[in-house]
Amino acid sequence: MHAIVIDKPGGPGVLAWQEVPDPVPGPGDVLIDVAASAVNRADVMQRQGLYDPPPGAPPYPGLECSGVVAEVGSDVEDFKPGDRVCALLAGGGYAEKVAVPWQQVMPVPDGVDLVEAAALPEVACTVWSNVFMIGRLRKGETLLVHGGASGIGTMAIQLAKAFGSRVVVTAGSAEKIARCLDLGADEGIDYHKEDFAEKVQADVILDIIGGKYLQGNVKALKTGGRLVVIGLQGGSKGELNLGALLAKRASVHGTTLRGRPVDEKGVIVRGVVENVWPLVAAGAIRPVIYARVPMSDAAEAHKIMESGDHIGKILLVG
Repeated sequence: MHAIVIDKPGGPGVLAWQEVPDPVPGPGDVLIDVAASAVNRADVMQRQGLYDPPPGAPPYPGLECSGVVAEVGSDVEDFKPGDRVCALLAGGGYAEKVAVPWQQVMPVPDGVDLVEAAALPEVACTVWSNVFMIGRLRKGETLLVHGGASGIGTMAIQLAKAFGSRVVVTAGSAEKIARCLDLGADEGIDYHKEDFAEKVQADVILDIIGGKYLQGNVKALKTGGRLVVIGLQGGSKGELNLGALLAKRASVHGTTLRGRPVDEKGVIVRGVVENVWPLVAAGAIRPVIYARVPMSDAAEAHKIMESGDHIGKILLVG
């Protein structure tokens, strides 16, 4: 098969489409003929040498894919060759084939194109696990989403609204804010012009920025609020006012998804299939796709990601 290989850390130009050995599925694995993958910020970090794959994961980037089941291991009962699926991966999505534990595989939701389905696993699992499982967002509460126009942001808006919550987003342009409002957000804040901490009080905050926003996030929490940090685009260190946190009886959670054990990922995946897929099938939630790029030209897709101009997901089509 062919896959995107990173021989050395560097810019998008180090991504090379090369022939590599086919993956060999284990007893509990599903082998997928990949139709598409999608670009995530973690892929860019891996290319830069800042985020190595977990032990045992394929060395190629790609945290999600869609495709058709080619083969299943002897211990797999829930899937069979020919099934249309999408999957949450620890790596290896930028390839023609990938072997993945069956617990991380999901059927393609009804009404979703096979290629478009590649835009769903990472964002759906990230939002479900962080906003609902950890953040415990409830109907009528307010969710603040930083980076509302990102792939994660566009999913968080739709899913939170589907469950009856108020959604406020931050974004970096009027165009991005307008798109977020179209998706159902109740309010948008241009972080270049306004201080979100002065404008919103939230029950749950989903944060991809990290240290730079820590003080503002605590200020923006309501009493009993939950801050969930899932990214460090604004640095890994910030000053935490424990007095303010205690006074609000609030909490701060830091989480990642990629390195979790398979069983933990399986719990998240089952929650997504049970709670999110029916909303996708009903048309209440749709993948937001900015561009489709041939997988062999992954370098161009990474350039789009790093430009920051995109809204939603960037797909790599096999």
